[in-house]
Amino acid sequence: MKRTLVALALTLAALSLSAAETAAPKPAFDADLAKRLGADERGMKMYVLCILRTGPKDADVKGKEREEIFAGHFANIGRLSAEGKLAVAGPFGKNDKTWRGLYIFNVPTIEEAEKLVVLDPAVRAGVFVPELVPWYGSAAMMVVPETHQKLQKPPKE
Repeated sequence: MKRTLVALALTLAALSLSAAETAAPKPAFDADLAKRLGADERGMKMYVLCILRTGPKDADVKGKEREEIFAGHFANIGRLSAEGKLAVAGPFGKNDKTWRGLYIFNVPTIEEAEKLVVLDPAVRAGVFVPELVPWYGSAAMMVVPETHQKLQKPPKE
């Protein structure tokens, strides 16, 4: 009985894999999209990953000054995204690593990312300290900003 159940489970698993392969046709390669996004033959490209850690001045920046710094921080994110220099940005949940947020810069070198991250008012104020590392990821990351715009509700007036 046990052997029969195992054989049946294996047969069902094989049928399920076979059905999944035939049900979802393989997407066609889009050479124009790959070129536009800077993809290599694997559909990947180099980025720079930036972890924003809690900076030495975080506790000192309060009230209106903090509001202005964070307004500038968010405006900078929007500008870099609109310029195509930022694929993804966002905060981390509470953690014990002092990690506050991340950027994935659409630039191939640390030096280029350094020039961008110092534009962030929160970095300039010492609220955040950036750590940068090269990252090889899907070129499809570059369609995240345009897709995000379709998901974000417009602000209420």
